[in-house]
Amino acid sequence: MSFIAPRFSPPERILMGPGPSDVPRRVLNAMAAPTLGHLDPDYLAIMDEVRDFLRKVFRTSNEMTMAIPGTGSAGMEATVVNLVEPGDEVIVCVNGVFGGRLKDVAERAGAKVLALEAPWGETIEPAAIASALEQQPGTKAVMIVHAETSTGAHQSLEEISKLVHDAGALLLVDAVTSLAGVPLDLDALKIDACYSGTQKCLSCPPGLAPVSFSAAAVDKIMSRKTKVQSWYLDVSMLKSYWGQERVYHHTAPINMTYALREALAIVLEEGLESRWARHQLNHEALRAGLEAIGLKYIPKHSLASLNAIHVPDGVDEAGVRKRLLTDYGIEIGAGLGPFKGKAWRIGLMGASSTRRHVMTVLAALEDLLKVSGGSAAASDVYAKQ
Repeated sequence: MSFIAPRFSPPERILMGPGPSDVPRRVLNAMAAPTLGHLDPDYLAIMDEVRDFLRKVFRTSNEMTMAIPGTGSAGMEATVVNLVEPGDEVIVCVNGVFGGRLKDVAERAGAKVLALEAPWGETIEPAAIASALEQQPGTKAVMIVHAETSTGAHQSLEEISKLVHDAGALLLVDAVTSLAGVPLDLDALKIDACYSGTQKCLSCPPGLAPVSFSAAAVDKIMSRKTKVQSWYLDVSMLKSYWGQERVYHHTAPINMTYALREALAIVLEEGLESRWARHQLNHEALRAGLEAIGLKYIPKHSLASLNAIHVPDGVDEAGVRKRLLTDYGIEIGAGLGPFKGKAWRIGLMGASSTRRHVMTVLAALEDLLKVSGGSAAASDVYAKQ
C-alpha cells in the first residue's frame, strides 16, 4: 500500500507576538536555493558575507562575529559558557525571564553569581551596578538584557558600560529583541559579548544566533585554564571554522545561512538609522492607539520592538488572544511569570513593524473590546510625520 502524506499547508498569520516576526518572501526564497556542502568554497564565501553583514548590523569591528547554530538561547549559552570558568565571580542583572535565564546558565557554568534584581517591567539603575561592583570587586563579567522580551523594558547601557569597564570587568549583553530594531552600537558601547536571534527584528526564521566577541573577550576565552563547558559552543574551535583556517567543526545549517544572509542584506539596504526610525514611529503610533482605548503600558522605558501592556480588569486575556488568532489571523503574546494572564505582548519587529500591522491590530482590538478611538489616535501620529 502506497503512502500518501496529508496536505502540508500552514496557515498564513500576521505575526505580532514576541517572535517570530513576519518573514519577507525574499528571505523564504533564499532558503529554497540549492544546498551546498558546509566546506564548499561558494558556501564559505557566503559565510564571509554573513560575518561582514553582521559586523555592520552589530556596528562592530570584532573579528569574532558569527552565527551560532540554534536560536537566541544558543547565543546566550555560547557567550556565557565561553566567558565563565568555574569559580568566576559575575553579576547578572535580573528584571524578567531572560535575565533569570542568564543567571541560570551562568550558575550551570560554575560561576559565583551575584544576582542584581529589579521588579519586572523596570530597568536596572547604574547606581545598583556600581554598588554591586563594590560588593564584589573581583567580578569578571556583568551580564544584562538590553531588551527584556518578557516585559518590554528597554535597558540603557551607556553609563553601565563605563562602570563595568572601569571596574575591569567584561560586559555581556542580550540583544535578542533589539538588534536591528532599536539603536545598538557594540563598539561605541564597548560591549564585550553580545548575542541575538534571527527571528525577531531581523525577520528571518528562527534557527541561528548572531554573536560577537570583543578582542578582550577573545583573550579571556583563549587564556582559559579549563575547557569550555560545551564542546559544540566552544568559540576556540568555532573560530577555526568561521576564520581563515576553515577547520571542520560541525555541519552548518546551510539554507538557514542563506536566509540570514538575505535578511541582513535587507537590513543594510534599508539602513540601520532608517530602520530604527521606522520601528520608533510605528511604536509611537501603536502606543497612542492603545492608550486611546484605555490600555496601559507595563514598562516606564518601553521597547519600540515589543509593547507590553496590562490587560484591563474583567477582560478575558486568553480569550481575546484566541479571537485575534482565529478571527483576524493575528498572533500576539501572553504575559510570562508574574504577568501571566495579566499582560499582552505585541511585537513590532522587522517586517512586522509597519503602519498596516499597527492599524490592523488596533482595529481588531477595538472590535473585540468594544471600544473606539485607537485607530484615529494612531493615524494622528502618522499624519504628523
